[in-house]
Amino acid sequence: MRAPGRSLFCLTMLALALSACQRDTAAPAQPASGGDQPSADGVQPLVETPGELQDVVEMDSSFIIGISYPPEANKYPGLAAVLHAYAQAAREELMEAVGGATLQPGTMYDLSLSFTTLLDTPDMLAIAADGSSYTGGAHDNPLIERFVWLVPEQKLLTAEELVPGEEDWRVISAYVREQLHAALSQRIDADELPPDERSRLMRSAGKMIDEGSAPDVANYQQFEPVPGPGGKLSGLRFVFPPYQVGPYSDGVQTVEVPAAVLLPHVAPAYRGLFAQS
Repeated sequence: MRAPGRSLFCLTMLALALSACQRDTAAPAQPASGGDQPSADGVQPLVETPGELQDVVEMDSSFIIGISYPPEANKYPGLAAVLHAYAQAAREELMEAVGGATLQPGTMYDLSLSFTTLLDTPDMLAIAADGSSYTGGAHDNPLIERFVWLVPEQKLLTAEELVPGEEDWRVISAYVREQLHAALSQRIDADELPPDERSRLMRSAGKMIDEGSAPDVANYQQFEPVPGPGGKLSGLRFVFPPYQVGPYSDGVQTVEVPAAVLLPHVAPAYRGLFAQS
């Protein structure tokens, strides 16, 4: 039943990719998907089937929107509501830009957002949100978010609850920072830069790493569970969006922290999620 919608969404995602590469190519005006009538300003309202997340496709002469959800998210209404709220906030931000901007001829704003399942077990459902929003400027704005839903408790697992102590974050931060600096050194060495240029890049990029990986829980909000033996987790993968620990050109960066490093610092209520070494 969902195959036609999936096909249409794939076509839309192709159009999104083309619009990101060719901002001067105008897209033809098409009616937005769904059966509702457009509002007075010509913008189609975003409508979800009650109780179920559905993929979204909206197209106009000035914007294009594509949002996809994994079917697993519909198993838990609380999680589905959180995902929908995130997508709706991204859409509203785009539409505010569309309504308040004077677009140059041929310019298109776009929102591309894909929710994918990272882990689905009786204890946990982890969802990744990855995408971008273009509202003008030199490049897209990245959309990066991770959602870890605890099935028995029917709630999101947050970094604050997982590791509640400030001193604990210092240990985790030190590990993450070491890994990021090592990866930076490898990337720069691969470029075979002159010594002066290499030194300059190491200083500037190293400063971004130190600031973005500081032992502040706000820097570690995005994390993914790493599956391990016996249905337990072997660690967590912390996700850093562009600009947090490096320039936009470096893209999304991740650091996997093993359970052996994490466990002494995890709150007792959540230590059972991890494999014991």
